Amino acid sequence: MNELVKVGCHDIVEIKWRGQKVVTTAQLAEVYEASDTQIKQNFNNNEKHFEEGKHFFLLKARELKEFKNLVENFDLVAKNTPQLYLWTHKGASRHCKMLGTEKAWEQFDNLEEAYFNPQTSINMDDLDPDTQLMNLLVRNISRQELEQKRQREEQKRQAEKLEQLDNRIDAIKEVVSLRPNAWRKDTANIINKMALMAGGYDHIKTIRDESYRILEERMHAALNIRLTNKRKTMALNNVCKSKLDKLNILDVIADDPKLIEGYISVIKDMAIKYGIADAKDILNEN
Repeated sequence: MNELVKVGCHDIVEIKWRGQKVVTTAQLAEVYEASDTQIKQNFNNNEKHFEEGKHFFLLKARELKEFKNLVENFDLVAKNTPQLYLWTHKGASRHCKMLGTEKAWEQFDNLEEAYFNPQTSINMDDLDPDTQLMNLLVRNISRQELEQKRQREEQKRQAEKLEQLDNRIDAIKEVVSLRPNAWRKDTANIINKMALMAGGYDHIKTIRDESYRILEERMHAALNIRLTNKRKTMALNNVCKSKLDKLNILDVIADDPKLIEGYISVIKDMAIKYGIADAKDILNEN
């Protein structure tokens, strides 16, 4: 039978799942005196720092139905909810660090002592003054260590964001500095980056074909017909077959300054689409 446990001034239903005590998002929000939305947003923003089975359980379908049967006498699960997060001791600790409020720290101590590890709960009034002082010092040190760990994790996240920003800035610089006299190499580099954003170098041909299609539509140019005509002209001039076979659409574009300019513009637009440059950055440079 599920029992009510007093955590600070809150009464919450004791829940066990897969052999360990857990709390719902609503319970966690109530205890930490935060909103469900705050808990959900903090998780969504830092999901990579949570591990399923260690910090939380995500119940769906059969497992969710099984859980509802365990707690049918309590309003812990909305009737039509498609999924439910259950937070473990470590998950509750991580949420406390992310909220970072005095109330959250205070309530995590209460949650730990009254709910997750009730056997360690001690009536402080029964201890002598020296022991009470020592216990207070240990708890303060633990809290400081947790806060320092949270700060280190936050600094690491910020460093990762800065590194991503630096990479993005480098990509933007590369896009906006496409040079008319080195356009083949520059556009090839940008297409490679777009392919990586799309999932890998296997996407290069698809992206390159897309760039040609857009160029044809924008410039009203039949690139394949031009390529065929170029090969015929070169063949009449006795150019060897191996060179004819190596001709491609880029050679056709190279023959027409307007096509070069148009192709550079197409690649810049596609760079925005594939997320390696912002439109405002490109426009500010041109």
